[in-house]
This record gives sequence, structure tokens and C-alpha cells, in this order.
Amino acid sequence: MALEVGHKAPDFTLQDGDDNTVSLKDLAGKWVVLFFYPKDNTPGCTKEACGFRDQYSAFQDEDTVVLGVSLNDAKSHTKFSTKYDLPFPLLCDLDAEMSKAYESYGLKKFMGKEYEGIYRQSFIINPEGNLAQIYWKVKPEPHAEQVLNDLKALKAA
Repeated sequence: MALEVGHKAPDFTLQDGDDNTVSLKDLAGKWVVLFFYPKDNTPGCTKEACGFRDQYSAFQDEDTVVLGVSLNDAKSHTKFSTKYDLPFPLLCDLDAEMSKAYESYGLKKFMGKEYEGIYRQSFIINPEGNLAQIYWKVKPEPHAEQVLNDLKALKAA
């Protein structure tokens, strides 16, 4: 089944880089931004994560939880978060189960080679746990600001 705006967001329970458990059901009643990114400490992913870092106080003003998701382990997430002073949790989707549930994992091509990995995609989840906005194609640098503007519009509607 293809995910669409208005559908129930797939539930998840994952550990973050600090070994805390984060579950969607525990975030009921809050707006949530999930951004899936391929790998810690790579140029595009760093730009994207730092964009969310730079807009983080504005997301907090909107009472919105920001979560990054990749296949990296807790040690990698901790190094990435510390190096770039990221104030939000990075979730460890080691088996890609959550990424697959959000249709953010699959076949990719790079320099003529095919491999499986995470797609750079994002989701806004409303307080009722439904998908309010889906970003299937993401450009790392302007993305956080775009998500913030869309979030404000959704909340105002």
C-alpha cells in the first residue's frame, strides 16, 4: 500500500543515539517531523541535518518534534550529533524496518552501481498520528525551511 497524505503514519519504536527509546505512540498529540537521510557525516546529509538544527528553535516554537532516521548505529549518531551540535534525536533503523514502512528504503543507483539504501525523504505527522505532508524528493539545503513553512501552513488551516 502506498503512503498518502491522510493515511495513518506507520508506527515505530527505535533507539536513538543516546540509547533512549522513541515511539510514535508516545508522541501522540504532537506534530512530528521525520527526516530520513542516507548516512551520518556525508555532505548532503550534514547540510540537511544542520538545516534542521538551524531551524530547531522555530520547530520548538511550533511544539514540533524533529527526528532524523538513518541506518547508522548509536555510536555513529552520537559522533554526528556531537560534531554538528544537533539538538534532536537521530534514530537507529539498523534493520531498515522503519525506513521500509515509510517507503524510504530500496534500490538506488550511484555511479553505475545499484545498491539498497535509504532515500532522502521526509514526513510531517499531525497530532492524530496521520501523515499531513510527504516529501518524496528532498534537496538537503533548503529543506528544513520548506518543512517549517509547510508545518505552519498546516497548523493554520
